[in-house]
Amino acid sequence: MAKGFDCAAPLTKRLAKQFRDDGYVFACRYLVPSGWKRLTRAEASAISASGLQIVSVFETTAGRALGGRTAGLTDGAIAAQTALAVGQPSGSRIYFAVDFDVSPKQMDTVIQYIKAAGEAARSFRAGVYGSVAVIEAAMAERACTGFWQTYAWSKGRKAEGIHIYQYDNGPKGLGQPIHGVNVDLDQSSGDVGWWSTLPAAIQQPDGGAGEVNDYMLNKEDANKIIAFIQAAYMAAGSAESRAEFHRLANELREASGQAAEQNIH
Repeated sequence: MAKGFDCAAPLTKRLAKQFRDDGYVFACRYLVPSGWKRLTRAEASAISASGLQIVSVFETTAGRALGGRTAGLTDGAIAAQTALAVGQPSGSRIYFAVDFDVSPKQMDTVIQYIKAAGEAARSFRAGVYGSVAVIEAAMAERACTGFWQTYAWSKGRKAEGIHIYQYDNGPKGLGQPIHGVNVDLDQSSGDVGWWSTLPAAIQQPDGGAGEVNDYMLNKEDANKIIAFIQAAYMAAGSAESRAEFHRLANELREASGQAAEQNIH
């Protein structure tokens, strides 16, 4: 089991590092195209640099899933486009939120939404966030491959085979105040589908629940990789490409405990 949290408030690198130091392994953030709670590319890099993994959740309004297949196709396409914009790698997962107490009469519409969102998300795997009833219905219909259950509306029941369990929403459902941020608390197991902007060589394997070090790459190995990036930087044909190589080199420096540099050389 890995310890995690979800929140609406954006995280700075310093704040994410405080959670990492407390033993948290992942942070769930909102993958939406606009609004104050949205995950940005800069924030994704900051969270990753702190040593936390990221779980993406798409939610515009609580009852959006009642829009059925049409809404699902729209949201899946927007979610995939937004994921690429913030640096989320293909093959990781996007959870689509069903953030209300779904009635039996509404369930078929909700399942059609989830299925359609997964179809439209294309290169990303789809998951669902919701009550035990939503999770079990999605499992039965094979609507998606990822399952994040909240204890809310679940009447004390917990589904088998879930990847994330949200077990605490704090007083009055407003979140637990930790480090000045209201967060919901989660536990994960199995193939969560989380991600990081750091190179794969320095990430903890998906689903691992062991200790994650502050720096997961030693200085010597980081500098060997940076040397290859420097060669690519020199051969780059555009300022945009050079800027990206420079960013990657500094991500490696930070991951190995070195200071970022203004120039790649």
